[in-house]
Amino acid sequence: MDGDTNLTSSEDVTKSPCEETEQKSMASNGSNEIKSRAVVKYSSAPPAAAFSRLQEKTDLKLPPANWLRENAKLGPTILGNSKKSKQFSSFGMAYDFIDSVGKEVDVVADSENIKKLLKIPYSKSHVSMAVHRIGKTLLLDELDIQELFMRSSQTGDWTWLKEFYQRLMDQKWQRKKKSKEHWYQKAILSKFLYYSINGDDPAEPVPSTSHQPGDEQNLREPSGSDHVAWPAPFETLSSVSEDGGTSNQGNVTTDPSLLVGHVASAAKEHSLPSLFIDRENSQGLKNDFVRNILWTFEDIHMLVGSNMPIFGGGRYPAVSLRLRDNNKPINVLTGIDYWLDNLICNVPELVMCFHVNGIVQKYEMIKTEDIPNLENSNFSTKVIKDIAQNILSFLKSNCTKEGHTYWLFKASGSDIVKLYDLTTLCEETEDKYQNPFTMPVAVLLYKVACNMMIKKTQNRKHYGTIRTLLLNCLKLVDKGRHPQIIASANYMLSELFQLEPKKEESAEGSFNGNSDESYSEDEEEDEEEEPPDSDENGSYGCPPNPPEDCKAIAIIKSVRELSVPEKYKSTHQIRPSCTFPVCSDTEERCRLVLSYVLEGLKSIDSSIKKEGELPAADPNTPIPLKYEDESANVVSECLEKQMALFLQKMECSDNHCSSISGIVPGSWQFKMKLLLIIKASKAYYVLSDAAMSLQKYGRALRYVKLALQCYDAYSCLCTNQVPEVMLLLCQYLALCGDIQLMLAQNASNRAAYFEEYNYQTRDDQEILHSLHRESSCEGFYFVTDLITDLECQLSISCKCYEAANDVLFVTNLKNQNPEQQTQVLKRLGNIRNEIGVFYMNQAAAHQTERSANRGVSSTEQDLWKKSFSSFERGITSFKSIEDTTNSSLLLCNMGRLMRICAQAHSDSGNDERSGEFSPEEALYYNKAIDYYHKALKSLNKRETHQAVWDSVYWELSTTYFTMATLLQDYAPISRKAQEQIEREVTEAMMKSLKYCDVDTVSARQPLCQYRAATIHHRLASMYHSCLRNQVGDEHLRKQHRVMADLHYGKAVKLFQLLRDAPCELLRVQLERVAFAEFLMSSQNSSVGKLKSLYGALEIMMKTRCAFVVLQKELECESDQGPADRKELAGSDSSGNLRKEEVVKLVNIFESRLSFVLLQFVKLLSSKKKSSNPPEEEASLKNYKQVYSSLLRASTNKIATLHERLSVLLNLLDQLTPKSEANETVIQ
Repeated sequence: MDGDTNLTSSEDVTKSPCEETEQKSMASNGSNEIKSRAVVKYSSAPPAAAFSRLQEKTDLKLPPANWLRENAKLGPTILGNSKKSKQFSSFGMAYDFIDSVGKEVDVVADSENIKKLLKIPYSKSHVSMAVHRIGKTLLLDELDIQELFMRSSQTGDWTWLKEFYQRLMDQKWQRKKKSKEHWYQKAILSKFLYYSINGDDPAEPVPSTSHQPGDEQNLREPSGSDHVAWPAPFETLSSVSEDGGTSNQGNVTTDPSLLVGHVASAAKEHSLPSLFIDRENSQGLKNDFVRNILWTFEDIHMLVGSNMPIFGGGRYPAVSLRLRDNNKPINVLTGIDYWLDNLICNVPELVMCFHVNGIVQKYEMIKTEDIPNLENSNFSTKVIKDIAQNILSFLKSNCTKEGHTYWLFKASGSDIVKLYDLTTLCEETEDKYQNPFTMPVAVLLYKVACNMMIKKTQNRKHYGTIRTLLLNCLKLVDKGRHPQIIASANYMLSELFQLEPKKEESAEGSFNGNSDESYSEDEEEDEEEEPPDSDENGSYGCPPNPPEDCKAIAIIKSVRELSVPEKYKSTHQIRPSCTFPVCSDTEERCRLVLSYVLEGLKSIDSSIKKEGELPAADPNTPIPLKYEDESANVVSECLEKQMALFLQKMECSDNHCSSISGIVPGSWQFKMKLLLIIKASKAYYVLSDAAMSLQKYGRALRYVKLALQCYDAYSCLCTNQVPEVMLLLCQYLALCGDIQLMLAQNASNRAAYFEEYNYQTRDDQEILHSLHRESSCEGFYFVTDLITDLECQLSISCKCYEAANDVLFVTNLKNQNPEQQTQVLKRLGNIRNEIGVFYMNQAAAHQTERSANRGVSSTEQDLWKKSFSSFERGITSFKSIEDTTNSSLLLCNMGRLMRICAQAHSDSGNDERSGEFSPEEALYYNKAIDYYHKALKSLNKRETHQAVWDSVYWELSTTYFTMATLLQDYAPISRKAQEQIEREVTEAMMKSLKYCDVDTVSARQPLCQYRAATIHHRLASMYHSCLRNQVGDEHLRKQHRVMADLHYGKAVKLFQLLRDAPCELLRVQLERVAFAEFLMSSQNSSVGKLKSLYGALEIMMKTRCAFVVLQKELECESDQGPADRKELAGSDSSGNLRKEEVVKLVNIFESRLSFVLLQFVKLLSSKKKSSNPPEEEASLKNYKQVYSSLLRASTNKIATLHERLSVLLNLLDQLTPKSEANETVIQ
């Protein structure tokens, strides 16, 4: 042999199941290197025993002293490498190494099956193997047709396959009996191995009764562990008992209880149920191999089971022992057998002991890499590699459907290899559940899916794969006989979908194949059912001549083709694109979850159903929904009683399961139903939240009602309320409170909400029917009812939040979930504010409707108390979470409530009040001011929340202004002196001015400017009035004169900033003219009077801007059509009132202008002409001309307002000097 082989560590120690030993090797044949790598995943073998060379002439026909006795050195491999592969051996390994199945491993099989496949081109022996696909992995098992038919002749099963096989072979089936030579060789091999351990110990005489007959008896009849055990077909399985258990019937081998155990405690990541498979020895599903090896042969990854005995010690660290008849040369099949065994187990050397008729002749040591070049057994390792790759590609290309059993068959002496789909053939028969592989495959599919789900590092990219595994599992299982698998698989399917409220979904980015994208069941089925049909991928169509070949899905026409490099290429994916289903819509995703939950609940209910115990309910008949328009007090009392009972139940430690159906606590049905009910409640919660965001409040209330009904059924089953579930209840109640509040705020669309609330899907009805088997589901009846009364809806909303807060408090979840408690308390504070505002508005409405001169009614006082109490409790809620902003808003509302109380204590309920400002009014206004100050103190500074701060400032300014106005207009002169009233008015006005922010640019700035201008106007009018009425104190008169002039000036400046207050500006200016006239009347000198007149005339000329604005407004009105003016006049009379006010102000202005001009003419004319400068002469002439024009215009009674304004503007222009007129135009 030209190439060298580097073999590393040997199998010289016993490895625990959790141990992995990596061993690599490289085999060479000339220039062709074969890559081989072996990793021992599990080994139960004892430490490698050192073998002893037997002396020549040792008679192996004589048994050694230790023969057939237990020997720890040999362990379970005493009979050597049995050529008989156990049924379902690959499933046993797959169960133990579930992590490898479906992903990193291509093949799981017994080493004997691997060798049998790789020897197909060299051997004339028949090949019969069952092939199953689990994801990327193919499971290979020997399908012993003869054993199967022997059992069929006793039970009558599998007759369809027996008939098909007989047609296929064109001969009657006959079971071949093993020859005496076979048993003879097996016996001396066993004795040889014992001799190799026992060394040179002499043989013990064996009684004649047990020598040959006994030897052959022990060897011919394998023990129970070697006996092939076929799981029974489905029709012989014991039926599920009424209590969910199982009962054995006769000699049934497979029992559902052996395949499906109790639901285990859920994994922390996904709360997944587990299936435990007990007593698998009787199923043939146990991993009985001494070693499980992860063998990489070139690019093929295989999980292989091996029982080959390995010896070691001394100069031979790891060798395999073989016994050969010296008269029979080693053939190719034997060489391949030895070479593959050593490669798989990574044994570097082979020790062969030659014998003649049982007499030892010699030993020969052969390296593993030299085996392919032995005389008479020469073979190419590259060809073996090509055979392995071609067979794997052929199987991958054609075994495409998960859950299907494929049969790879080659008849003895034939060169044709055929592949059949037994599942499809079985479905064509009367009973499609006769396939014995159905349950092992279904359980393996489930276990692989479950293992992928509970991986801590698992991400969502495999969810499509998991879903496909579970759906294929469900296709295999009979619903009536295996309800636990159905329920568990459907629960896992529902767990694949992340149920989060819509507002949290946007945080997760989409990913290819991971999220709810691009899935088509039809597309997947098309990919699976479309086998390649070209020569390159190794699939051949059925020949037309032999009709029996039409049953084969693929054919290898000649085994010699397997030796051709890359003859068969796997163009078909071992798993189609298993992407997750398209569920971009939240409702679609939740509906899919609920469909899986429903199937699981049906399976559970069918397993515990006892006819006659429960009243029959038609799922097609909607459950009647109750609507009662109760008063708010009755509803509130009922809610309080319900919540008291509920909280008492939570605090009680000795609760008992109160299920109506009689489900047994602790049973798998009990545990699984709890999981499914909670999953359904989560789905309904997400649906309700999504409907809420779409403003479908009737639908949202229906969904949250179903979520709470699910919880009610859960609480009847589960005696211990776990914190996670109680947190869900808190979220459900909070959402229910939100919905009831939105229903109260959107009462106009109530008919549509009732229609949404009444609608129910078939799935909802059936889920509710399953829930009613455990509970009446009426624990939250009043909370989820659609009530038309606004007060009741607000009360229910408040009770929902209070109940959610109580749940957090009683279960001590407030410390574990502070964010949840913050949200609940914030909602609670908000609904109490809404209730307070509702009662406050009710009180205001009563006040408006109250007839004049009637006192405050008891109804109003009750409404004030309810409103005040609600505001106080809301503030308490906000303060508990240190929400200063909302606390200040509620304090602001309390201030508003006090102002409403103050208005109610006026002499009459309407605006046309009479009398004085009462002490009660003053009391409530001062209380309002106190609450506004508390609101500002709560905010501390404007930066906390500018909008709220500005709002409180405005309300405080308004309160001071209202109180000052009432004091000024309805002065309590019977109780207070005039000076005190004026002082209080001034103080209140100045405080109002302090909180009126005219400088900050905002939407409220024009209002603040108007308010400040009005305050200055009122103060100026008050000082003007005081000056007129003041007699005596000249200092005080002077002070009043100065203050009046100051405030008039400020009022004019502010009104000039406002473009929409010309009447106010005109009124202030006219008062200033009157003020100037009053000052002139008290002056004696002509110079002083002229100065006052010049001041008055200057004021009147500055009113020009007001007249311009008024003229533009009139022009805009005239541009509108008559119909528009009629419509405006009919809809609102404010326009006419404003016009009357303008006419009145114009009349006053004309009269005052006429008076001022007349006084000017008189004073200037009385002077001597010689003393008058030229400017005064020109002014006098101008004044006379304007005065004359004004008199002529005043006498024109038919002139329109627009014409009068035009005349006034013209006259003012004549009075204005040219320089000032130019400045005015420029401005």
